[in-house]
Formats: sequence, structure tokens, C-alpha cells
Amino acid sequence: MPSANPPRNFTGYGRNPPDPKWPDDARLAVQFVINYEEGGESSILDGDPASEHLLSEIVGAQAWPGQRNLNMESIYEYGSRAGFWRLWRLFTDLKVQATVYGVTSAMARNREAVAAMKEAGWEIASHGYRWLEYKDFSEELEREHIREAVRLHTELTGTRPYGMYQGKPSKNTLRLVQEEGGFLYSSDSYADDLPYWVDGIDGEPFLIVPYTLDTNDMRFATPQGFNSGDQFSTYLMDAFDTLYEEGRQGSPKMMSVGLHCRLVGRPGRTAALKRFMEYVLQHDRVWMPRRIEIAHHWHRHHKPIPSILPET
Repeated sequence: MPSANPPRNFTGYGRNPPDPKWPDDARLAVQFVINYEEGGESSILDGDPASEHLLSEIVGAQAWPGQRNLNMESIYEYGSRAGFWRLWRLFTDLKVQATVYGVTSAMARNREAVAAMKEAGWEIASHGYRWLEYKDFSEELEREHIREAVRLHTELTGTRPYGMYQGKPSKNTLRLVQEEGGFLYSSDSYADDLPYWVDGIDGEPFLIVPYTLDTNDMRFATPQGFNSGDQFSTYLMDAFDTLYEEGRQGSPKMMSVGLHCRLVGRPGRTAALKRFMEYVLQHDRVWMPRRIEIAHHWHRHHKPIPSILPET
């Protein structure tokens, strides 16, 4: 029989989600994430047991134990060499802010890109030390990687990260992120259209700013996904229209858009992203923040009393 009280929350905000009271009475918060992973992926050159196999043009690729996959490596290199700069130009030209989920070891291999992120005023949140499956790590090794991610991130950017998206978390990740002591939010959840609180360590509430896997260019690299830029932009516009209308009716939400330098950084896909961004910019009462701004807003205006937190 299923457990009567599993350590999960199936209720959330229910039929009456809270009014987030976004700045300037915005009907919708649209938040862009640029995942910077190239150079932090699995590679035997970095002591990993096999080559990378996820989220590339080679749909259905398999890891090669003990071997390099030069095709895969060059696809990832495209993301840092060309795709990143195409996205950087697009966002800066349109004056749209972004949050970077930065894999720390990847950022260390392209400090010019890190400088450009800072120049643009983007938030650089942590995407962990490596882009690996932390479910396969011991608790102590994952703890060490989180600490090293913060240390190296601080060295590279001049400030520690305040947001964390491990991406491939273990059952220990959220607790270890809280134990580190300096994070304001985690995004390792896809459970809602609004931020929410979970019971944290020592009885303190901890903020989740949920992410997305559907309004995400990763679906260009999955068997059931986008085949053309039009499919991508249409899907994003449909999601935007639905959420914008909910905001018009008095129930504002947030919309995350997930991007990868090696995927949407390809010319044909960047064109589709640009169409969506220009579409959003045509609407009034849309807030386009960095995730840290959403976190600060929720901390200031929606922090609960610990005793009334829902079970998680």
C-alpha cells in the first residue's frame, strides 16, 4: 500500500494560490536562465569513468566507458566558444536580464565569459562544481563539491553564489545546500509556478524558486521534443499567454525559460528565442528579473512563520 504520509507535498497552494505582489503590479514574472555547463560535463580527461552523453545534437547518445567522444566534446565546446557569445549579444542588445546557472569548473575554463556575465549584470547562481549525477556520490563527496563550488565561484566572480541548482541532485542535496549556510534559495524543483517554502534545518523555512523542464531548450535534445525553432517559440508563447491571462484575472505567476549555450546558441534556435523575447517585450506589466530578485522579493514579502509551513 502507498504510504499515507510520504515525505512529499501534493497539495501546494491549492485552488487559491497567493498573490505574489510582483513589483509594479506585474501580471507575470518571466525569468530567463542560461545554463553554463560546457567544460564541467563528464569526461575521462577529468578523471570520469566515461564520456558525456546528455543534451547534445546526438540524440540518444550513450556514454563511452573509458573513451573520449570527440564529437560530443566538440559540441560542448561550441557552447562556450560560439553559443554563449550569441546569447550574450542577444540579451544585451535587447537589454533583458538573465540568471546564469554556472557549473563552477566550466566557468574556470572560460574566464572571459565570466567577465561578460558580470559586465551584463547577470546573476551567476551555482550549478554545482561539476555537471554530474550526484545521486551516485557519497554524501561526504557531494558536500565537498558544494563547498568547492562556493569557494571557486567566489574566486572567479568576486562574490559567493546565493542560488543553487545542482541539476542532477541526490536525496541529500537540499539538506547539504542548507547546511552550507549561505544560499538564499534552491531551484532543484519543478513543482509549482510560484516560489514556495519548505521546512529547513533548525526549523528555519528555506526558499524554493522552482525551475522548468518544459519551457526549456533541452527538448531540442530529447526524443520527444522540439524539432524546429517555430515549435520552440510557439510553445513559449503559448505558456506566456496562458500565464499572462491568469495574471490578468488576478492570479500572477512566474515563468522560467531554460537555455543552454550549445543548444539554443545555434543560429536557427537563437532566432526563435529572439522572436519570443521580442513578443514578451511587447506586453506591459511583465517583470523580467533575475532569480535572485525573485528570491529577495519572496523573502521580504512572503516569508512564513515556521510553525505553519506545509509538510514536505
